[in-house]
This record gives sequence, structure tokens and C-alpha cells, in this order.
Amino acid sequence: MAEEPISIKLTRDQALVLSDWLHQAMHRSDVLEDLLKTDRAVWSPVYTISGALESTLTEIFMPDYEGRLEAARQRLLVGMYGLEGEAAADL
Repeated sequence: MAEEPISIKLTRDQALVLSDWLHQAMHRSDVLEDLLKTDRAVWSPVYTISGALESTLTEIFMPDYEGRLEAARQRLLVGMYGLEGEAAADL
């Protein structure tokens, strides 16, 4: 049976924050590797998601990337928890 692709919709803020987290986890720490040791097959979808995000998000190449990323994080925290500023930073 042929596999049909599954689409996942994210907001731009969600995509930007997830892309950064995946980059950190995949390239700058052993966090993701430790989590995925029990099932190496998970790397296939992780690489697919990461590649799709990187090829879609132009923000990652902009000089003000860090500011855009932080603003996206803040908007997501406000949306989920109603928190802003220092209260959001504590999460």
C-alpha cells in the first residue's frame, strides 16, 4: 500500500520556534539523539520536518533573526498562557 503524505499546518510563529528548537536539538546538543535512541526510524520524519521548515522560513537568513524568534516565542506564550515579559520568560 502506497503511503499518502500527511500535511501539518503551523502558524509562522510556531514554525519559526519549532525550526529553532529542532536546530538546537539536532546540531548543538545530544537532547534529540538521547530521546531517539530507542527508535532510530524517528530520524526520518525529524529530518523531513526540519528540512521543510528550513526551506520555507526566510526569517532564518535575516539579520534580525534573533529578534524575530524572540517575538514569535512571546506571541506563542501569550496565546497559550496569557503571559508576557518576565512571566513568560520563566516558563
